Amino acid sequence: MQKKEVTIYDIAQALQVSPATVSRGLKNHPSISKKTCKKIQETAQKMGYRSNALASSLRTSRSFTLGVIVPRLDSNFMSTVLAGMEKSAVELGYHLIIMQSFETDEKEKECARLLFNHRVDGLLVSTSAERGHTEHFAPFLTKNIPVLFFDRVPLDPHPFSSVTINNQRAGYELTKIMLEKGARQLLHVTGNTNLRVYKERLDGFRSALKEFSISILPDHIWQTNLGVEDGIRAAEKILRMKTLPDGIFVANDTCAIAIINHLQKHDIEIPDQIQISGFNNDPFASLFTPQLTTVQYPGTAMGERAVTTIVDLIKNKNKSPKREELDFTLIPGSSTL
Repeated sequence: MQKKEVTIYDIAQALQVSPATVSRGLKNHPSISKKTCKKIQETAQKMGYRSNALASSLRTSRSFTLGVIVPRLDSNFMSTVLAGMEKSAVELGYHLIIMQSFETDEKEKECARLLFNHRVDGLLVSTSAERGHTEHFAPFLTKNIPVLFFDRVPLDPHPFSSVTINNQRAGYELTKIMLEKGARQLLHVTGNTNLRVYKERLDGFRSALKEFSISILPDHIWQTNLGVEDGIRAAEKILRMKTLPDGIFVANDTCAIAIINHLQKHDIEIPDQIQISGFNNDPFASLFTPQLTTVQYPGTAMGERAVTTIVDLIKNKNKSPKREELDFTLIPGSSTL
């Protein structure tokens, strides 16, 4: 037989106080002494009391919960973003519900539906790698629930808020390093350019080549999933080229290091024969030989800013969407001459 749920009325009866006093004591209300709050909370714990967050959210129209959808959790960069989000959320009195889309639109839609039904107060999203569509976030806007994109932003972010870096500028700077050191046959290994983050890095690559009056060869732009296996396949493809590139800009560090490692196994000297730069400044980038030239992507700061921004939008429903760009730092390494 299922045991009856303990209520604030049960706690009040046990302590011979009013239910209102129990309710305030459980929330550390300033009108209740610290001693009484402690006694109420200890009694509630002993009796097995559980607060009903759903009922509370229905009464107040606030759940103090933020939904977070990320492409995948097995990413050092995303771990730093989530750490920043958790820090700011705790400071502001919010909890996070974190879900991953596994890089598919269908799973992203399912995550959005579940979080909407869970009555989150705001939604933070880094889009999946498939298409970056936004129709499934429309119900949030209908209910005036703010949606903020971070890192991976749709090509058309209107009418959503966003926190990013200037990926176009970062891509330009990384490519320019190799050009200034003599590279002329450059290759770009990127992700899905339907996503703004990769399109802008590609735009930066193109801008640098144009500045140096170098033709952009369509067959020197390769779209991949940017994983380790993608890096190995890209390296194999490079080894089969009649003329090796002398510079490669890879849109993340994981894939860049996989390419370097595989090329080195085939006696290609980095950077003497091929200069290579990555993106994100993952911890292993500085430990690898040669040390990878990359960009410091401020993951923790991005997570903190995303949460503080969306909480501000929750509290001020009439505010217009915010679009913020954080600073990045170029990290020169020995993978470029």
